[in-house]
Amino acid sequence: MARQQVASSMLAIALIVGTFAYVPITVQSIGVCYGMLGNNLPSASQVVQLYRSKGINGMRLYDPNRAALDALRNSGIGLILDTANDRLGEFASNPSAAASWVQNNVRPYYPAVNIKYIAVGNEVDGGATQSILPAMRNINAALNAAGLGNSIKVSTSVRFDVIADSYPPSSGRFAQGYMVDIARYLSSTGAPLLANVYPYFAYRGNPNDIKLNYATFQPGTTVRDDRNGLMYSNLFDAMVDAIYAALEKAGAPGVRVVISESGWPSAGGFGASIDNARNYNQGLINHVGQGTPKKRQALETFIFAMFNENQKTGDPTEKNFGLFYPNMSPVYPIRFA
Repeated sequence: MARQQVASSMLAIALIVGTFAYVPITVQSIGVCYGMLGNNLPSASQVVQLYRSKGINGMRLYDPNRAALDALRNSGIGLILDTANDRLGEFASNPSAAASWVQNNVRPYYPAVNIKYIAVGNEVDGGATQSILPAMRNINAALNAAGLGNSIKVSTSVRFDVIADSYPPSSGRFAQGYMVDIARYLSSTGAPLLANVYPYFAYRGNPNDIKLNYATFQPGTTVRDDRNGLMYSNLFDAMVDAIYAALEKAGAPGVRVVISESGWPSAGGFGASIDNARNYNQGLINHVGQGTPKKRQALETFIFAMFNENQKTGDPTEKNFGLFYPNMSPVYPIRFA
């Protein structure tokens, strides 16, 4: 999974301050991403048991790992299953490759494994973005041919810098035309847009203008969108509503957003601490059931990630996004219910 330095569109959201509060509503679905870039992680069956023991009812897998898929059978855990980025071009150009992937990685498991969404590409950038939509179409056609098209929705997982003009949130629009086409396709199929939303990177990139409490669901700060009068008590909501605004401008106002990743590191860099990570992730769990100021409906959300992963590359924070250590003890106390 690629991590990016925060884009300027993320930085601009939190430039005005004040006060506001929400009335809590019950969370409908909290999942956790199951990253596997570690040489000291527990077995897949132990991991699934940990999910179930903690009441975590959603998982994201970044590739169709056989051990994990087998362990998920009859668990009831809702799954985002990624195709992985390295075959995107092949799926786009070759319908039979897409059909083979579905036959090998979906058909043998569904419905014993509760596959809800297939993510065709994660944070794809550059020229490969032109392969996303044709690959989605071919995977969708393969699901339809297998009789699974009504049960499993096909989407792609994007990072926040697909959004331009995100301040105020109502100004949000897609930065490039390929996302407009994807949005309209999702509207036609009834699938959600999967979005990776990280207030942490916005805060780290601009701590002078973005207050820590606003980035971590703590009280005391408000942003007002003067265009529609909506008030924002946290950066996460402002970012998500900029995505909703972009979907509207693309002619796809009915497309849901599913947060396919969000989290905060507990060590390894500026602003990365156990207290900040606990405040953010517990705040996220407590908050998303009520939706955002623009969309007052439960927001399906997947936290990144289940474990600290010692083989992640890049910034040291990458190794420290986990809710649990590899020995399955919690990095900090957190409640999922």
